[in-house]
Amino acid sequence: MKDVDRVWAVGRHTIQPLTQFFARLKVYGMERVPLDGGVVLAFNHVHWIDPPAAGAASPRTVYFMAKQEIHRVPGLGQLIRSFGTFSVRRGESDREAVRLMREVIEEGKALGLFVEGTRQKQAYPGEVLPGAAMAALQGDVPVVCGAIYGAYGWRPFRPVSVAWGEPMRFDGLPKGGKGYREASAEIQAEIRRLWEWLGEIHAAGRPSKATPPA
Repeated sequence: MKDVDRVWAVGRHTIQPLTQFFARLKVYGMERVPLDGGVVLAFNHVHWIDPPAAGAASPRTVYFMAKQEIHRVPGLGQLIRSFGTFSVRRGESDREAVRLMREVIEEGKALGLFVEGTRQKQAYPGEVLPGAAMAALQGDVPVVCGAIYGAYGWRPFRPVSVAWGEPMRFDGLPKGGKGYREASAEIQAEIRRLWEWLGEIHAAGRPSKATPPA
């Protein structure tokens, strides 16, 4: 994983500045992301600009999970794997993906998930699937939601913003279907709340300093 950290260090000087330039990226609440220890970072997803925006908005190396089809794209697959991204088979049980999720968390790393499972066809966040909740509950780590706004129908120089929520823990919930559903509902509500706040921020001209709701 040290190799992944080195790739991310290079990306901070290459892909990140390009993302900030072309997406006019602004990030709110970055200080809420824990700088060490296992954590699940939960994002909404509507456009291919979301992964580089999420990575640029994070102060940490993020190990993303992405659908298997992306890994098969020549060039792109090799690139995202160099950044620590691992694959998942959508629509079926994937024990290897679950094992890797656990491994990332157990090693005190940041696991990045686009929690709706696929890109949404509408601008607003969709239903959150149980993967993030399951990883957090089984690994006893917090979830930090990162809402992405402005990416729907994105084109170069259209502004994109990311707002981070406070770390969420689900200590009182059971490690099972019921607990995963309840935690997923809380994650979904938090992403939607942050996303709507970003809508207000964009309408106000995206001030440089603003604090997402706690």
